[in-house]
Amino acid sequence: MIAPVARSRRTQQTPWQQLFLEFVPDIERFANYAFRGLRPAEREDAVREVVANACCAFQRLAALDKLDLAYASPLARFGVAQVRDGRRVGTRINSRDVYSARAQSRRGFRLESLELAGNRSGTWSEILADDSFTPVPDQAAFRLDFTAWLKRLGRRDRRVAEFLALGHSPSDAARRFHISRARVSQLRAQLRASWEQLQCDHSVAA
Repeated sequence: MIAPVARSRRTQQTPWQQLFLEFVPDIERFANYAFRGLRPAEREDAVREVVANACCAFQRLAALDKLDLAYASPLARFGVAQVRDGRRVGTRINSRDVYSARAQSRRGFRLESLELAGNRSGTWSEILADDSFTPVPDQAAFRLDFTAWLKRLGRRDRRVAEFLALGHSPSDAARRFHISRARVSQLRAQLRASWEQLQCDHSVAA
């Protein structure tokens, strides 16, 4: 009976924020294990959201003068459940938003970066993401086509294509890949023909 009494006195004398910080390491460990299947960046974001949700719950208990009921494991489980349900602190739930975790969970889909689905450098895709003039459907179609086209190429030709797509000159490509400028020009013609063939294939299929 001594421990609960001591804990009760301490919760009355210590600011709730300071008390919550003592729970954070255990909550983070629980959340990291719960979301161990996510990629590192996604897992880090999920863990932060778990801590934020747990903090809100802890604050409510403090307002109700019920901090004696607060323990790390229940707070962590609550936070994980909230995040899995798409409930982010300070953000209204929109089950129709494709970026919403709740929408993805309820409708059985997930979003994946196009550069992660295709080539791993992602630099060209980042540049295309800044395009505010091309209609979004056209941008999406191009990214899908470009990724599919790159997969058709050999390793060296793919690297050359990505390098030229970033706006580098044939002379730059020749120096980068230790080939003649004439060879780069020849490769450009072959790459263009290959790209046009892909577009023709799509037109026929449509």
